[in-house]
Amino acid sequence: MAWDCRELQVWQEAMDLAGAVYAATKAFPPEERFGLTGCIAEGNARGSTRDYSRFLSMSSGSLAEVETQLLRSRRFGYLSEEAMSTLLPPPHRLARKLQALKKTLSSKLSANHPFPVPRSRFPSP
Repeated sequence: MAWDCRELQVWQEAMDLAGAVYAATKAFPPEERFGLTGCIAEGNARGSTRDYSRFLSMSSGSLAEVETQLLRSRRFGYLSEEAMSTLLPPPHRLARKLQALKKTLSSKLSANHPFPVPRSRFPSP
């Protein structure tokens, strides 16, 4: 497991997706722009596996919201079909990776490992 969220492949791919979405939505009207919430990094910095797993669940919810926003943007004509085809597959791949990471954490919770989550490089409060 990664010590720093930036080492996680799922985090790296989420950053790539965020960049692609921001680039695709740059020409949207201001009232139609939206941001992405990244809970993977915050969860990785938490001190417990249970917290980390909870933040990964929030990340899954954020990913579903991104997908919904992309579909809505296409429906209202803000995104072309071509843009949709390049943006939509990554959320599905990321969802599978988030599920795999959550499953790994769940198995560690079940096994009662004392510190199954890597220590963050950020000190605890």
